[in-house]
Amino acid sequence: LQKLIHLLQATDDPLIQEQALITLSNSAAFSVNQDVIRNLDGLSIIGGMLSDCVPKVKEKALNALNNLSMNTKNQEEIQVYIMQVCRNVESAPLNSDLQLAGLRLLTNMSVTGDYHHKMINSIPCFLHLLSEGTERTQIQVLKVLVNLSANPAMTRHLLKAQV
Repeated sequence: LQKLIHLLQATDDPLIQEQALITLSNSAAFSVNQDVIRNLDGLSIIGGMLSDCVPKVKEKALNALNNLSMNTKNQEEIQVYIMQVCRNVESAPLNSDLQLAGLRLLTNMSVTGDYHHKMINSIPCFLHLLSEGTERTQIQVLKVLVNLSANPAMTRHLLKAQV
């Protein structure tokens, strides 16, 4: 895991970055590895890949963060990327794998109400995706919206959103 994280830092080759992110994502399926990756500063390195200009690299970084977001300590570090993830969802091509990867991460990050406030500005986008997206996109958006709607503090924001 340490070598993969170092490889991500050392290369600009998008194909190598994608493969390293896929491997880290698969490794994050095991809870012990989630802690190891966090302790190796892997979350911030993977999070830094969200600003990459190559859509496939962003997508793989989102998938890795999604798998890493299964514990609260990791969520505490990943939450700093929520607004950037929202921007990626908004700017990604409609129904793209990149958009879906961002929505999956937002679903996990919205399970508790801790980070809902960071998604408020994206509610109109979510509602637009619900109206315009394919069934896969709609299902993923609905998961985010259901999580947000479970928080009474979000009611006003959800009801007053302009679509």
